[in-house]
Amino acid sequence: MSNFAAMKGINNEILRIAIPNIISNITVPLMGIVSTAIAGHYDSNSVRTIGALAIGVTIFNFLYWNCSFIRMGTSGLTAQAYGAGNHKECVNILARAISASIIMGLLMLVVQYPLGEFSLWAMNGNQMTADYYYTRIWAVPAGVILFGFNGWFTGMQNAVIPMIIAIIVNITHIAFSLWFAIELDMGIKGIAYASIIAQYLGVALAIVSTIIFYGKYLRSIEWGEVLQVKALREFFNVNVNIMLRTVCLVAVFTFFTGISARMENNTILTVNTLLLEFFTLFSYMSDGFGYAAEALTGKYIGQKNRSQLRKSINYSISWGVLLALLFVGVYAIWWRDILYLFVDSTTADAAKIVSVAGDYIGWVIAMPVATIMAFIIDGIVVGATQTRIMRNSMFIATIGYFATFAALYPTMGNNALWLAFVIFMILRGSIQYVMTDRLRSIYKDI
Repeated sequence: MSNFAAMKGINNEILRIAIPNIISNITVPLMGIVSTAIAGHYDSNSVRTIGALAIGVTIFNFLYWNCSFIRMGTSGLTAQAYGAGNHKECVNILARAISASIIMGLLMLVVQYPLGEFSLWAMNGNQMTADYYYTRIWAVPAGVILFGFNGWFTGMQNAVIPMIIAIIVNITHIAFSLWFAIELDMGIKGIAYASIIAQYLGVALAIVSTIIFYGKYLRSIEWGEVLQVKALREFFNVNVNIMLRTVCLVAVFTFFTGISARMENNTILTVNTLLLEFFTLFSYMSDGFGYAAEALTGKYIGQKNRSQLRKSINYSISWGVLLALLFVGVYAIWWRDILYLFVDSTTADAAKIVSVAGDYIGWVIAMPVATIMAFIIDGIVVGATQTRIMRNSMFIATIGYFATFAALYPTMGNNALWLAFVIFMILRGSIQYVMTDRLRSIYKDI
């Protein structure tokens, strides 16, 4: 009975963090799905409009993902401080994270023109994409600041506040996207304006929430401790490894879209973009359990509770595998229905897009099982702040990705791109598993 109670207890903890994060995360691909659907219905040339939006979104994925180290590093460090009961250090970490976020966001605005021109050239973007980029760039500082807040809330074992903020932000984005893009006939530039409004609203909500729920801790901030050399070194060591890992991740996704845009069959870019939304949907769902693993790993390391740490790791993996199998079934049965959410079924393009997608849907159906370990172990490693392992495994996986594509593209074409991506994700999870001595190094020193 005690074993059952213990199992129930740890699963409740996982679900308490995972479910709000899943709800939070699901709003992000939902926002992407709605944006893509708006682009697909904006005019009769849905291939052109979706393609332009896809390139623009990829550019911002590059920018945001390269700043996502702030969320991940903040989460692991905060969770360990929280587990140790050091609330003063928790708020010091928040101050470091938000300071770094503001600097990163302003830097993006300073270099927006050279960065934009290079990105548009590299991604073969058109004027429609340029209009989207130079509008949405002003949302970047707010988006990066939200990374800092969300990482801190996760480390504080609070998934509800980020969930509420995410829901409000994304509903706001969807509402203004529909109004600007369709009602005011602004096209994808209207979607970019909606991003600006939604992101800054999110920052305002995060600030208010922090003051209301953690105001008593904020009074203990001492900037001398925030700027302490040893603490800053630890903060940046953790984050630099995550940043280097993220550069590789961004390179993979950017290359994926860039090569798709340069293939002879113009429909491939649209199809690959839409199928990648399937992967994105699953990744954001599985990240809910990744975030739970992240928060609980850090918490139990801070508490030096080996027993609970091992249970949280094992059960997080089990929940992730269950979710992956569920998505395999959903995609295998309903992939056509999901695809028609993105395009107007009455247009001439729709039938062609679905037909071409059928040639590659097998990769998407296999993706959840191939990728789940990468997402869960990422969370475990971040919670343990063993980010060097994450960095090194990503280096190897990225080499595997480009080597696979280069070797097989002449004979397999677009299938080589998808196979390389699947291998990349499998390598990420399996190499981290080996490098952590089958996860034993996470808890051996506790």
